[in-house]
Amino acid sequence: MENMNSTLVPTPDTIDKDCQENVDQNRVLYIFYSSVVVVQFILGFLLNITVIHLFIFKLKFWKSKTIDIFLFNLVLADILLLIGLPVKAYNFQQCSEQKVVCKVQLFLQFINRGASIAFLTIISIYRYYSVVHPGRRKVRSILKRSPQISVFIWVLLGILTIPAMYQSFIRCNSSEKDKKLTAIVILREIVFFTQIFIPFFVLVYCSIRIIKRLQQKSVGDKTKLWRAMFLVTSVVFVFAFCFLPYAFTRAVQLKISGLVMKEEKVTVVKLFDGLLCLSYLNCLLDPILYCLSSSKFKKLYISMYLPFLLEKEKPESSEDTADD
Repeated sequence: MENMNSTLVPTPDTIDKDCQENVDQNRVLYIFYSSVVVVQFILGFLLNITVIHLFIFKLKFWKSKTIDIFLFNLVLADILLLIGLPVKAYNFQQCSEQKVVCKVQLFLQFINRGASIAFLTIISIYRYYSVVHPGRRKVRSILKRSPQISVFIWVLLGILTIPAMYQSFIRCNSSEKDKKLTAIVILREIVFFTQIFIPFFVLVYCSIRIIKRLQQKSVGDKTKLWRAMFLVTSVVFVFAFCFLPYAFTRAVQLKISGLVMKEEKVTVVKLFDGLLCLSYLNCLLDPILYCLSSSKFKKLYISMYLPFLLEKEKPESSEDTADD
């Protein structure tokens, strides 16, 4: 379980004394973490499931624009990630878990979070070429093969995530020998940090270039320009806010392993667990930033699920420039 350190993990048969002491000492904190995860699950699942319902039954995403297929896969990855949150919320409050359940949960968590980040990145790349380099037909033709790209991403992430089934961050009920830096552990950490930091730099680069391009081609519609710039900037901010603190804390956790006192390790673990909760916020914000930011999709969503707000919505002429 990613949310508890090895000091908080019991043997398969009995609850370790140190584990129980740590849980008792931090009971209030971990109940708070558990509550946050439950709230994120409820809000995120309701929002994502309604969005994906529109993609399937109203927009028929497989017949729509290329970006709609990527958006569908992004929302699907977020839903699959959210499904495991009730188990994680329960584990935040407990000191025991089944080894198989732990590893399956980690596998699903890693692959779905990786997929969410991957599709978020590919959407930014698609928008970058659509806005900044619309004349590069070869690249755009490749990006338009969205079904094939989507399948490739899921298969690749499934292969790269297999190490999570063998050794996890908390070594699901494992022995001391699993703490060594084996090839599997090193591969797992490389995949973990690569899928966060590389997409972040890609997002930053694409966003800067898109904003500069929008400023150059915008003539009179300043409101539309600022909305598009706000959307692009918000994507980078949300990604940085949700994932970078989580990744940096993980790096600190790896660096201090075996080098500091037990109390200091527990402090880092508690911080890591809190930032882990923060990272799930991405599942709630993705559909807002990528789907509801579109005027067309927003109107359809409100008419379906929030019709009482429809009369308050002012008609808009077209989608945001960044969504084209």
